[in-house]
Amino acid sequence: MKNVTDFEDLLKKKYGEKGTAQRDKYDSNSLAFRLGVMLKKARTEAQVTQEEIKSINRGLKDFEQGKIHSHDTARKIYEKYL
Repeated sequence: MKNVTDFEDLLKKKYGEKGTAQRDKYDSNSLAFRLGVMLKKARTEAQVTQEEIKSINRGLKDFEQGKIHSHDTARKIYEKYL
């Protein structure tokens, strides 16, 4: 195969060597994007909606802030997600 370029060579040409500010920013953004895609896929496979994720996060935030609810109270707050 003629004129085949390694992907790493393309990255070096456009963003510089690993360890440079521009390349580190690219690598960080690339990883964040890939993780987002993986999370979305996992959430879809588990059939968990964004609304359910928000409810879970709300519950975790409440817990971190010391807003611990009794089982009955928590059930009333979050029952639409159960």
